[in-house]
Amino acid sequence: MTKLTEQDILHWSGPEEEYMNEAQQEFFRELLLKLQEELISNASATTGHLQEQDATPDPADRATLEEEYALELRTRDRERKLLNKIQASLRQIDEGEYGFCQDTGEPIGLKRLLARPTATFSVEAQERRERMKKQFAD
Repeated sequence: MTKLTEQDILHWSGPEEEYMNEAQQEFFRELLLKLQEELISNASATTGHLQEQDATPDPADRATLEEEYALELRTRDRERKLLNKIQASLRQIDEGEYGFCQDTGEPIGLKRLLARPTATFSVEAQERRERMKKQFAD
């Protein structure tokens, strides 16, 4: 099996029945595993960074440090949520459901998945969901 590159994904124009073939699934599996590894590494770095925290007597310095830590923790929380999505996407690959819209069952599209590997809806379905959400929020 030939290993695909990002360029292969961007320029793929095969028949619809070849969408999300074994080579494409393997490309996205590797991409998702790489993202997962980066997020876990970031979380480990944050843990180490927070454990190194020095007490500073100056209130202004302490406030600045606390704000930096709060920002870092919010970032890690967003990454934790992304990690859950990545793991769900990896399960979808294993189950043969990756790359297909959860609403319509239609292909999400390789370019969209390349931009957002954890996407679970086609562009049209996502826009429809956002319009509905906005209607009910108003």
